[in-house]
Amino acid sequence: METKRCGIVFRIFLFVMILLSLRIAYIQFFMGDRLARAASLQRMIQSVVERPRGGILDRNLIPFTDRTEKTCIVLMPDSLRNREDDVRKICNILNLSYEDIIKRIHRQREAILAETDQVRKNRVLSLGIKGVSAINSLKRYDQNTLAKHILGYLNRHDGVGEAGIEKFYEETLSLNSDSRVAVITDANKNPLEGLGYRIISAFGRNEELNVKLTLDYRIQKTVEEVMEKNGVRGAVVVEDVINGDIVAIASKPDFNPLRVGDYLNSPAKELFNRAVASYNLGSIFKIIVTAAALENGVELKEDFYCPGYIKVGDKTFACDNSSGHGLIGYREAFAWSCNPYFIELGIRVGHKKILEMASRFGLGMPTGVYRQGVEESSGNLPSPGEYFTYGDIANISIGQGAIMATPLQIADVAATVANGGIKNAVNIVDSVVDNDGNKIREIKVKQGHRVISRDIADTLKELMEAVTSEIGTGYSANLDMYGGAGGKTGSAETGQIEDGKRVTHAWFTGYFPRKDPRYSICVFVENGKRGGTTAAPVFAEIAEQIMKKKLF
Repeated sequence: METKRCGIVFRIFLFVMILLSLRIAYIQFFMGDRLARAASLQRMIQSVVERPRGGILDRNLIPFTDRTEKTCIVLMPDSLRNREDDVRKICNILNLSYEDIIKRIHRQREAILAETDQVRKNRVLSLGIKGVSAINSLKRYDQNTLAKHILGYLNRHDGVGEAGIEKFYEETLSLNSDSRVAVITDANKNPLEGLGYRIISAFGRNEELNVKLTLDYRIQKTVEEVMEKNGVRGAVVVEDVINGDIVAIASKPDFNPLRVGDYLNSPAKELFNRAVASYNLGSIFKIIVTAAALENGVELKEDFYCPGYIKVGDKTFACDNSSGHGLIGYREAFAWSCNPYFIELGIRVGHKKILEMASRFGLGMPTGVYRQGVEESSGNLPSPGEYFTYGDIANISIGQGAIMATPLQIADVAATVANGGIKNAVNIVDSVVDNDGNKIREIKVKQGHRVISRDIADTLKELMEAVTSEIGTGYSANLDMYGGAGGKTGSAETGQIEDGKRVTHAWFTGYFPRKDPRYSICVFVENGKRGGTTAAPVFAEIAEQIMKKKLF
């Protein structure tokens, strides 16, 4: 009996020892680093340097964020107290307020960080002052960051996404951790000599996830450089005709993402994304009117006489050519953007069929990029059920009145025509990927549906290519040396007055090359007056650069 009892006690003792051994092994091998770091943290004075985030990448995994090096001088207050002369020297080199730095040195123990450049950093370090060092990291943004309106920006106080992709994918991009500069201290919080400064990472998710866009960094850079060169105040959108991916989207003027507060009340509206805002369309809408006529078997007259105006009821609508085009057919009418021709055609087609066709092309509704983190306007399309007078139909037939659309929508209209009548889903975000580019989560929507027949699309392409020929209003967008292009100009009256003159927006949308089109481009110039003279040349320069650089 006694032997049996001893055996039970021994087995219990053995079981407990095994559990303790397993626990010790777990702590040693699995929790050792964490506990050691926690112990070290208790003996460190720390200052947050930055909160690491996943990157925002282009379609080829080229980063839009974290592209430039950042250098910070680290000042340790415990080592600089009562050393006013040294502090003054540092402040003079770094252009810091001596009074402010001295106050901080005397009231805090955490490290003081001052961002600077390499030259000033080297000058400070050459002084050999105790308690001064430097650390290097990467800037999330700078003034040269591309696609600012799409990427968005961070809250400077907590590093959390506050707009754009940064905000929409905050949970994906945030690592829930931060990087800190620290100095090891003794029990009395005095720095231990010789141990210097350390960069440490607080606990959080270690696996970095990145948001991969459909944008192409090189095409985006080309677009923004051309817009800056030409002083464009407006927007440009470039879409891949084959799959509906947006490969570049830019709005000017833009902003410095590190100084967002400077633009909140700016009259230039730098924070406003013009690429996804609604504007009057003008003659761009004649693409839709022509498609509706072809779809419904309405004759495109070959013998229309344009005297320079057309009367509808008690209203007179002028042609762009005040002296008139004379006797013309539909090819010339489209190439010259003859208002009387299209008003007469629109009345014969009827507003219901025109608006139905516009809806099929996606006007009056969002493209869907809002689901991927880019806010967008739906534009405006009147209801076909509304009562329309002939005067109302005349207005919409030339893209005036209540018809409004975004540059993003219009780039997609041109892409739909260029690819033979298939409207693809528009995408601006591809996926979430890890640091090796492996896809973690698919975001891009892959679908498409036919909105017009291939025959109608081919006729529209023939007309759009005539626009860029010698006889057309878009001759400035001629790309015959680079495979040709097709397009349509637009000059949209807004009814607004600026500096005593009417505000007229300029448009050009088109595709290139002529055979097997690859990209569509929409150029919108705010108050640019005429699409053929202000928007079309921007289209041509961007397309030419893309062709020269072989950015396919």
